[in-house]
Amino acid sequence: MTRLSLSSASAEFHRAKTLIPARRIQRRVKELGEQIRQDYAGQNLTVVALLKGTFVFLADLVRHMDLPLELDFIGAASYGRGTRPGKLIFTKDLQLPVAGRHVLLVDDILDTGATLGAVARRLRARKPASLRTCVLLDKPSRRTVPFQADYVGFTIPDHFVVGYGLDYAERYRNLPFVGVLEGT
Repeated sequence: MTRLSLSSASAEFHRAKTLIPARRIQRRVKELGEQIRQDYAGQNLTVVALLKGTFVFLADLVRHMDLPLELDFIGAASYGRGTRPGKLIFTKDLQLPVAGRHVLLVDDILDTGATLGAVARRLRARKPASLRTCVLLDKPSRRTVPFQADYVGFTIPDHFVVGYGLDYAERYRNLPFVGVLEGT
């Protein structure tokens, strides 16, 4: 169990209990990268990542995808500083055109389906040749918008998770594992 503070000046502490260990994550991310490489063999791929929780997963994933690819980012936020989703706000748009291209949309977690569904609709409106989705974590028990990812790292129970890029109030992203905070 890892013990980290919410801020260096805070006396409040939360413990992050390991849900998915770092080695298991690395093995699964390698498998996903190899599967994506096989599925897109002989094609150029545009990888679009949702900011900002996806950055650690994305960096590891693309290193296992030995194929020509371009990379871009889109920003959409709904959590703010809490643990419950709120209004979806687009914070960054793509710089690359995706019309006529094979696009892989990568996100850290598929929870209610609202964010990934909205981003996928936005991308489909730009007429890509194909659009698939890849998520590190899938939490189907929380789905309120019908959505299924094409590539899933792990299916998890309904816990608020942190680590490996995922945060609580912008903290814990640097944990090498996915954990559940006690006391949230």
